Amino acid sequence: MLSESPTVRSRCDCAHKAFGELVATANLGTAAGESTDFVPGPLDRDATVYIAGHRGLVGGAIWRKFEEEGFTDLVGKTHSELDLTDRPAVFDYVNEVKPKYLVLAAAKVGGIMANNTYPVDFISENLQVQVNVLDAALEAGVERVLFLGSSCIYPGKAEQPIKEEYLLTGYLEPTNDAYAIAKIAGILQIQAVRRQYGLPWISAMPTNLYGPGDNFSPQGSHVLPALIRRYDEAARSGADSVTNWGTGSPRREFLHVDDMAAACLHLLENYDGPAQVNVGTGSDVTIKEVADVIADVVGFEGETQWDTSKPDGTHQKRLDVTKLADAGWTASIGLEEGIRSTVQWYREHSGELRE
Repeated sequence: MLSESPTVRSRCDCAHKAFGELVATANLGTAAGESTDFVPGPLDRDATVYIAGHRGLVGGAIWRKFEEEGFTDLVGKTHSELDLTDRPAVFDYVNEVKPKYLVLAAAKVGGIMANNTYPVDFISENLQVQVNVLDAALEAGVERVLFLGSSCIYPGKAEQPIKEEYLLTGYLEPTNDAYAIAKIAGILQIQAVRRQYGLPWISAMPTNLYGPGDNFSPQGSHVLPALIRRYDEAARSGADSVTNWGTGSPRREFLHVDDMAAACLHLLENYDGPAQVNVGTGSDVTIKEVADVIADVVGFEGETQWDTSKPDGTHQKRLDVTKLADAGWTASIGLEEGIRSTVQWYREHSGELRE
């Protein structure tokens, strides 16, 4: 039977104590010295900006937005070039490029099926990526960091709309709790850096995202890209019907990823605080309404059927975006407009998509 050494046991006790203290202060705003003297303002367009995860849905949109806004020194590595779970390699790279700003958009993501089937992968890989990148950023003296999480950090039965202060006030949705815990740990690490080092690092929690670069695979995609693929394939094949899970009555909030990218830049230039900021539209629609829009956009003229023997999931999930609006930003891309552009991108890249 193996036993812990006193040193290992002491380190574990300290880690548990520190985590408990972070949880206790997570919702206290500027408590425990988390406020800084930093005054937000325009970012230096010639400074080095490291976008971790720049080939993904969110990171790719942020890269495009920053290019459009005149940033001249964007840096990033693909997964094959830099495995973010490789701690020494991450430290070497971040210390080599010495970014002034860093956006952590890299993550292992997936839909309900993937999260429910591979919880170890989701918690382990995301924790490793976050700790490695944030620790390396701290060592390299990165001035401004934006950590991106997910709305799944909030309790599964949270009151609607979901406010930032609802974090850690109830049980998580069990189908993606492993991923959620990893993202909550990232928020707390940002707050810990603020408290211990006084750096103006921030975090943002987006609602359901979609757009160019999304994952349209049948097994790993989220609801909106999955519906786009299903209806587009049905339209092309001349199918008489499409069958979706559940009743179609659950309500969801959707944000185009280009809006998300614009919000990220706005927060970096206009917000500083320990609390995570919700990023969304502040409005929601039923899954049935989304399906009807997608069917119309792709030209599907058949019947939509709903398999009510399958689960609906959480009835409603909508973020309170008051804090974001107070910071001066609101979404601008309507749902139908966003779906049309996403369908166009999907069709143009259908031969390159993941299966």
